[in-house]
Amino acid sequence: LGDFNNDTQLDIVIANQYDNTVSILLGYGNGSFTNQTTYSTGSQPWSVAVGDFNNDTNLDIVVANRHDNYISVFFGYGNGSFTNQTKYSTGSGELSVAIGDFNNDARLDIVVANDDNTVSVLLGYGNGSFANQTKYSTGYEPWPVTVGDFNNDTRLDIVVANFGDNTVSILLGYGNGSFANQTTYSTGAEPKSVAVGDFNNDSQLDIVVVNQNDNTVSVLLGYGNGSFANQTTYSTGSGPQFVAVGDFNNDTLFDIVVTNWDDNTMSVLLGYGNGVFTNQMIYSTGTSPSSVAVGDFNNDTRLDIVVTNLNGESVSVCLGYPNEGFLKQMRLITGNGSSPKSFAIGDFNNDNEMDIAVANSGINNVGIFLRYGNGSFGNQVAYAADSSPWSIAVGDFNNDTILDIVVANLGSDNVGVFFGRGN
Repeated sequence: LGDFNNDTQLDIVIANQYDNTVSILLGYGNGSFTNQTTYSTGSQPWSVAVGDFNNDTNLDIVVANRHDNYISVFFGYGNGSFTNQTKYSTGSGELSVAIGDFNNDARLDIVVANDDNTVSVLLGYGNGSFANQTKYSTGYEPWPVTVGDFNNDTRLDIVVANFGDNTVSILLGYGNGSFANQTTYSTGAEPKSVAVGDFNNDSQLDIVVVNQNDNTVSVLLGYGNGSFANQTTYSTGSGPQFVAVGDFNNDTLFDIVVTNWDDNTMSVLLGYGNGVFTNQMIYSTGTSPSSVAVGDFNNDTRLDIVVTNLNGESVSVCLGYPNEGFLKQMRLITGNGSSPKSFAIGDFNNDNEMDIAVANSGINNVGIFLRYGNGSFGNQVAYAADSSPWSIAVGDFNNDTILDIVVANLGSDNVGVFFGRGN
C-alpha cells in the first residue's frame, strides 16, 4: 500500500507470482480502484515493500523474486507510473522484502529473506542505488521478514519467521547498518507471515505470526528490551497465509486480519488492548487468498482490507463499516495465468487517489490499477518484469518526489526497479 500518484489516496501494488509482474491499482479515495497497470519483475515475485529510495518524495517499490538472485526496484514518477525495474543481487531464492533506515543516515535500506537461511541487507545511498549485500544467518527456510525497534534504542531491528523450524529470529540492529546474531523464539507449525504492533498498550512492539500447518496465529508480547514472552495462539481458518494489523473497529486498539488459503476466507480478530484477542470473524474472499494489506480506500476514516487471490487471478477490496464488519468485496482482474503474488499501494499519478501495483508472478509483469474519483479502477496496465516477480514495494528511489516500484523476481534471482513518471 502507498500513495503512488500523490493524490493523498491509498493505492495498491501486488506481486503476481506466475506471470512475473507487479500490478498497480490506483485508488479513487472512495474504495474503488483503476484497472491494473503491470510492470515486469524477475522470476516469481514473492514479496513487496514500498518506500522513497531516491529521496524525490515519490514512493518507489521493491520486490523479492523467488527464483532469481536479485531484487527488483521500481522508481515512481509520482503520477502512478514507474520506471522499468533496476536489479540488485541478493542471496538465493528471495522470499520476502522489507525496508527501513538501518544505519541512521535518513536513507532507506532494504532487507531480504533468502531460502539459503540468511537475510541480505542492502544499504541505500539515497540516489536510488544500493551497496552490495551483507548477509546474516537465520533459522531454516526464512520466509517473511519485517522490521521494528524491539529494544527501544531508536535503531531498527529485524524479525524473520523461519518456516522450516517453527521459530522466529530477532536480529537487533546496532544503528550502523550491521546486526547482532539472531535470537530465536518458538512459534506454531510452519510460520508463513509476520507483522508487528503494540497489542497490549505498553508502548513496546509485539509480534504476530501466521502458522500455516496448524491453522493458528501466534502472538508474542515484547518486553521492550529485545526479548519476548512465549507465544499465545488463536485459531484461524484453514491454511492461513498472511497477516496484517490495524484498528478495524475504531477503538484505538490493534486488531489482526489473516488470509486463509484453503477455505477462501479472511479472519479478523479484534484486540482487547491487553494482548488478548477475540475469536475470529470470517469473511469470504476470492480463490486462494494470499497477501493482505490494510488502508482507508474510501476516505471514511475506517480501515479497509485488500487481499490478493492467487488462483482467482483477482484482488478483493473489502470496505469497513461501523459495526465492526466489512462490506462485500469487489474484485480487480489481473489476467489469465497472472497468479498475483503480492501488491503495494500508492498514488502513482498524483491525483490524490490510491492506486495498486501487483506482482503477476505467472506472466512476468507488474500490473498497475489506477483509481478514479468515483471509486472504480481502470484496466490493468502491465510492465514487463523478469522471471516470477514475487514481492513488491514502493518508494521514491531517485528523489524526484514521484513514487517508484521495486520487485523481487523469484525465477531470475534479482530485484528490478521501475522509476515512476508521476502520470
